Amino acid sequence: MVTSLVAVAAGGPSRYSKTMGEPTKPVDPVDEAIDESFPASDPPEWTGTHAGSPHGIPAAPHEGDLETVRSALAVDDTVARIERAVTSAGMKVFARIDQAAEARNVGLEMRPAVVILFGNPKAGTPLMVARPTVAIDLPLKALVWEDDRGTTWLTFNTPALLVRRHALDPVLADKLAPAAQLLRKTVAA
Repeated sequence: MVTSLVAVAAGGPSRYSKTMGEPTKPVDPVDEAIDESFPASDPPEWTGTHAGSPHGIPAAPHEGDLETVRSALAVDDTVARIERAVTSAGMKVFARIDQAAEARNVGLEMRPAVVILFGNPKAGTPLMVARPTVAIDLPLKALVWEDDRGTTWLTFNTPALLVRRHALDPVLADKLAPAAQLLRKTVAA
């Protein structure tokens, strides 16, 4: 294909594509970028990569936003224990998302990973009233996952995340500290 710049009388220079025997047409820069990056633009085959243990994960840009705690139990047992502890403490389990099951549903494999969405509207609503964007991070989330050695981990957001991400008053954010203490205590027992 021969590409040339053609001056347009009314609008000054424009980039046009012209191939012998084809009418002149405008060049689409996105289409050109796709053509130039082929075959690198093809998605790679899924490789089954994983995060490994928390000690192998590079430090997050905002240290302290996530907390990861080892569980002595299997993923399913840890999830069940967390759900019992949360409901016993007067909170509600809003959802359980089994990421590995969802992956299997589309023909992919991954290690066990379950996200639990939980909280108490009485505790969370004042935070969302103070900073409406906090709603993107509430209800609270607990991720129970297994690393490549079969070790079970619990990862959750800390109140510091809400302070940094949403400029939430630290006093309000600290109202969620008991939930973090409950999670730690539940997997330690």
